[in-house]
Formats: sequence, C-alpha cells, structure tokens
Amino acid sequence: MKKISRTTRILFLFLLIGMVGFSTSCTTQQIAGVLGSIGGVPLTKEEISKALKDALVQGVVKGTGLASKDGGYFNNSLIKIPFPEDAEKVANKLRDLGLGSEVDRFVKTLNRGAEEAAKEAAPIFKSAITSMSIQDAYGILKGDRDAATQYLMKTTTDQLKAKFKPIVARNLEKVNATRYYSDLVSKYNQIPFVKNVNPDLDDYATDKAIEGLFKLVAQEEDNIRTNISARSTELMKRVFAQAPQAQQ
Repeated sequence: MKKISRTTRILFLFLLIGMVGFSTSCTTQQIAGVLGSIGGVPLTKEEISKALKDALVQGVVKGTGLASKDGGYFNNSLIKIPFPEDAEKVANKLRDLGLGSEVDRFVKTLNRGAEEAAKEAAPIFKSAITSMSIQDAYGILKGDRDAATQYLMKTTTDQLKAKFKPIVARNLEKVNATRYYSDLVSKYNQIPFVKNVNPDLDDYATDKAIEGLFKLVAQEEDNIRTNISARSTELMKRVFAQAPQAQQ
C-alpha cells in the first residue's frame, strides 16, 4: 500500500471529525486506529509479543518494588504470608499457652524475609519473561485480564522457585525468621501427646513469596489493560488498545 503523507492524514482527521460532529462516540483512540489502518501499519506478531513482555516487565518492576518495601508483604492483606498452614495447629496451641506474641513475632519476620528477598526478584522474573513465545501472544492479548500473568506462572514457576528459594532462605536467616520458627516448633514438639511437626519453612516462604509477587504483577497487568495512562510506551498503547478490556 502506498504510504500516505502526514498532510493527507491531517486532512483526513479533520474530515472525520467534521463528519461525526465532534461526537463523543468517536474517541481519539478510535480515530488513531482508523489512521493507523489507512497508513498500512498493522501490528505484527513481534510487536504484540514485545508489548506483552514490556507489560510484564513493568508489572514485575512495580510489583517487586511494592513488595520489597518495609511492610510490603506484612501490611498488604492481599499478599501477607500467614503462619504455615501445615503447622497452624502449632500456632493455635502456642497461643493457648500464652505464647501468642512469639507467634506474631515470627509471622512478622517471615514477611520481612520475603520483603528482603523481593528486592532481588526482578532480574529473575525479567529473565523468565523472555521465554514467552510469539505464538502465544495473540491468545494472551485477547484473554482474561491476567492472561499474561497466568501464562508466566504456568511456564516459569518451577524455574523461579529454584532460583528464588536460596534468596528467600538467606533472607529468612538474615531477619531471624528461621530461628524463631525453630524455637516455636521445638516448644510445640515438647508438649505431651502432640504429633511432632516440622514443615519446610524455606519451601513454604518461597511459594508464598512468589505467589504474592504474581498477584501484584496481575494487578499491574489489569491496570495496563484497562487504563490508558498506565501504558508506558507507544507500542503498549497500540497493542493493548486491541485488548477486550481496553479503556476507550
């Protein structure tokens, strides 16, 4: 198709606006879409893939930034890490024995460890995002509000866990969460007639930390899909304008 000059585009824009009488049903985004199609610049698979990856990176950077703040996990009910479910009876029994403050201290340090680990998460997530194939791009773009995040979870969780677990373990040690947990479990196991427990704290904290980060990434993906101002690049604006949830 012959490339249309900038002057012709401008003239067409004024003609289009005149035809609709400045109708609110014809948005700037729709006009831009018409001009783009006339100019012969449809989106390529590569552009769609890049925009989706850019959106995920943006979500990861924002999500890890929020999570790594002081209280990023502990003060956010969406991602706060509770006492391990497999050892919930430990927490309940110790609270009955008047040791609730020690349980609360452990939960706070557990979340603090995740917050420290989140500071190192962004590069790991960014590396994993490169695994997204071009073939998956169209389905993700037209999918649910968290389709890209769900894809990332499905394809990279095992890889992320393997890389992230040592970081979480190191930071749990750093804030004494591991020691507090061992002390609590030891006290519980000394109670007569109870069945000893000792769930793997590193595995638990790693799974919960990653789960929380994915939730924050999904929030940002939803924001990008539904809020024009959240799209940080022109390519993202063009691509996500075609998403079913796109703000018009």
